[in-house]
Amino acid sequence: MNLYVLALHIIFVVTWFAGLFYIVRLFIYHAEAEKKPEPERSILQKQYKLMERRLWYGITWPSLFGTYIFGGWVLYENYGLNIPAWLLLKLAFVFGLTLYHMQCHVMYSKFRKDIAKYSPFKLRMWNEVATLFLVSIVFIVVKKDTLSYVWALLGLILFSATIYLAIRIYRRGREKNPSGE
Repeated sequence: MNLYVLALHIIFVVTWFAGLFYIVRLFIYHAEAEKKPEPERSILQKQYKLMERRLWYGITWPSLFGTYIFGGWVLYENYGLNIPAWLLLKLAFVFGLTLYHMQCHVMYSKFRKDIAKYSPFKLRMWNEVATLFLVSIVFIVVKKDTLSYVWALLGLILFSATIYLAIRIYRRGREKNPSGE
């Protein structure tokens, strides 16, 4: 195995996830700016659009391509066409993550055109979907053939419920103290 190629694959995976996590965080701030009075709203939204564009096209999209290029290279060098079941499952989750990325692009396009009407709460929930993909993919790669799919599914459900409850608790706290202090 070419360890340089593997290292590049891991680097691009990390930067892809960083981009996905941060773009939705920017969407949250962008949506929250809708409630600000003018001229603050316009100033913030202009800045968020700039930050979103730079992140999306400068980091997130290139990282997706780098992940696929170097991941495909690692896959070919290590397995050829003899792909084990755990890796097929990982690839299914990577495909799901790619669909998530595409939906983020749709959201990005709507924010660019000022037609995005997503609530900050829904965006916070959406942001955690990437976390679920990250946790799933890492556990699949680390555990490989020793992964118990029943326990993994149960763990994923419990982890999802925990994230959901944490977001609800955070939302209640924000409603009680809107200034965030």
